[in-house]
Amino acid sequence: MRVRPPQVAGVFYPKDPRGLKATLEDLLGQAPGEALPGVRGLVAPHAGYRYAGRVAARAFRALRGPFNRVFLLGPAHFYPFQGVSLGPYEALATPLGLLPVDLEGRARLLARGFPFLDLETPHREEHSLEVLLPFLQATLGEVPVLPLLFGEVDPLEVALALAEEVGPGDLVLVSTDLSHYHPEPLARSLDGKTLKRALALDPSLGEACGLLPWRSLTLLARGLGWRPRLLAYATSAEAGGGRDRVVGYAALAYLEAEEGPKPGHGEEEKGQGKEEEPAGLTPFAEPGQGHMGQAQGQECRHPVLS
Repeated sequence: MRVRPPQVAGVFYPKDPRGLKATLEDLLGQAPGEALPGVRGLVAPHAGYRYAGRVAARAFRALRGPFNRVFLLGPAHFYPFQGVSLGPYEALATPLGLLPVDLEGRARLLARGFPFLDLETPHREEHSLEVLLPFLQATLGEVPVLPLLFGEVDPLEVALALAEEVGPGDLVLVSTDLSHYHPEPLARSLDGKTLKRALALDPSLGEACGLLPWRSLTLLARGLGWRPRLLAYATSAEAGGGRDRVVGYAALAYLEAEEGPKPGHGEEEKGQGKEEEPAGLTPFAEPGQGHMGQAQGQECRHPVLS
């Protein structure tokens, strides 16, 4: 069996299985809120658990399984390429065990041709998907996954393909951080604008290292009628990092609805996104508090903050 081994265990999250399990139990146990009905999409950060673990836990706390499989969408930080790589793996490993890859779904996407590729190199040292796997194992068990690592690609093309592949029992999980390395007041302002667009299903979004996968989810949600909800927001400063150069983190859920517009690059729906810009965001914001970026592949100069 072709297995991708963990690359950032012991750096982004604990390497020891017992320590990792205890960390996850603590983060999920302290996360506010309850599981939400009808979650079809999720956005969670991929920084080290010290910095982004609380926000990531709030995202996974919203899940109410079981799910048939999870589509993992994240950015390739270190290897530039054109397209979306599904990798050659049959399973993804963490210190907690293996998550099987949905080989049939992988084959169907690869059969479409470009932009879907089976490149291995982008996956080897990448952390954006791996960091979220232990949370999946803690909340959904050995759920099958389909890893999609984004290089430069048209998000609409990916969204249209996923619209034909994503079934009623599937979850689409996007891995992204928000703005990087700004002073905290500026970061909160930028992130507020980005999250405001996200909640309006405006695919322009803003600063985010996972901008392209997030755009694909946004377009998919527009097409399938999923409704976004902000679950949490924080910056690295709130976890003890400096306030001069912070990274923003957010958790969002996309909830199932019956109808919606088709995927497209159009402007926001009439009447959406016209209110005044927020002055800032409340730390670890809950849904309804206030209104509620960094381009794909921007250099991540701190290995754990982002």
